[in-house]
Formats: sequence, C-alpha cells, structure tokens
Amino acid sequence: MTQSHGQLPLGIRLLDSSVFESYYAGRNRPVVDALLSLHADDQPRGPTCLWIHGATGTGKTHLLQAVCARASREGRTAAYLPLPDVINLGEELLAGFGELSVVCLDDAQVIAGRENWERALFRLHVELDERGGRLLVAGATPPAALPFKLRDLGSRLNGGLVLTLQPLDEAEQIAALQLRAQLRGLELPDETAQFMLRRLPRDMTHLYAVLDELDAASLVAQRRLTVPFVKAVLEQRLE
Repeated sequence: MTQSHGQLPLGIRLLDSSVFESYYAGRNRPVVDALLSLHADDQPRGPTCLWIHGATGTGKTHLLQAVCARASREGRTAAYLPLPDVINLGEELLAGFGELSVVCLDDAQVIAGRENWERALFRLHVELDERGGRLLVAGATPPAALPFKLRDLGSRLNGGLVLTLQPLDEAEQIAALQLRAQLRGLELPDETAQFMLRRLPRDMTHLYAVLDELDAASLVAQRRLTVPFVKAVLEQRLE
C-alpha cells in the first residue's frame, strides 16, 4: 500500500517496474516533467493537488507508483492507494495520511457521490495543504466532470493542477515497447514491434502484458524476439 504506512493490513504493493525510468513519455513529457518537479528545491511550491486523467492504458497507475517509488528513494514518506480495491474498507482509511509527504490515490472517480469518502478526501487535502504535502489523484475524467456532492472538495480539486495523458501514436508505442524490452535485457526489432501492433489491441497495458509473456517464452526457448517466434507464441495463446 505504501512505503511508510506499514501498519495498514492491505496487501497492496508497488510494482518494481513502475518507475519513471520505464515510462516512455512521448507526447506526455509535460505531465512527467510536472511530476518530477514536485519536490524539486528550485521549483515554486505550486498547488497541493495534481489530478491526472486519461484513457485506459495511458499510464496513470504507473506514474502514481513512480512518484511513490521516487519519494521513497529520496527518504520522503509516500502512500499509494487504488481506491476501487479499498473503498469497502471505509473512508476512515485515509485518516493519518495527511502527515505524509505525498499521497497517491488511483481511480478516484469511484468516490464521487459518496459523501463520507468525499469528506474524508477533503480533510486529507486540508491536512496536506497545511503541512506542505502533496495529493496526487488519478481519474478516468477531469474532476470537473465528476458528480462531487461536496462543493468545497470539487472546487479544491478543480483548483489544483489538472494534467491530461494522451494515448501514444504508433511510433511512440513502438518506442515504449522497445524501452520496456531493453530494461528486461531484450532486443525488440522494429519489425517485431510493428507485427505486435498489427496483431494486438493498441492498449499499452495489454501490449506490456504480452511483452512479459514473450520475455518468459524467449527465455524458455532461448530464442530472440523475431517475427516468426512472436507469431508462434501468439498463435499458441489462441489455442
């Protein structure tokens, strides 16, 4: 769940792969730069809340976890909460998080319209604001598009920095896959990456999952990621 809040019995862990170094920014470089400058000494403080929204597969979860991982490496306290996974545990879950340096809440659209959760999030925002902490929120839409009942919460969230993640184009998707492969010690030739994009849904989450499978298969078979090998693995998946 968090690097620093180990007393909460939630089996939530950051993915080792979810770091800034493995996120291919492409057209989303301004969003990444904004997140990297969060705690830079030479930057003005800026708003307490940053809200990230974008289509599925644009990397919202990856970036929230990357912020937590970086904060931990720098000795700051951080927490990551996927709200759909914990919402049934109750809004009191957020109590005490205001003392942290950064709190990352994923899929925050699930609390819109739930008054108790909205009040808890409002209190968290106030606490972080007073202590100089940061609130990073990811949602499917901008906060203005969500039906918040608590007007003060809506105005605070809308008054923060709202950042949009754009889907990558084909060339950027290829570069993103090649970066992820390179970090795994694999070579992914252009023609193989292009073949994957022709055969698979253009969703980076799905493409990365398939790359994980190809990595495992190539290790077992001691084969490179050529088009014939990848084609054979993909056909085997359909059997």
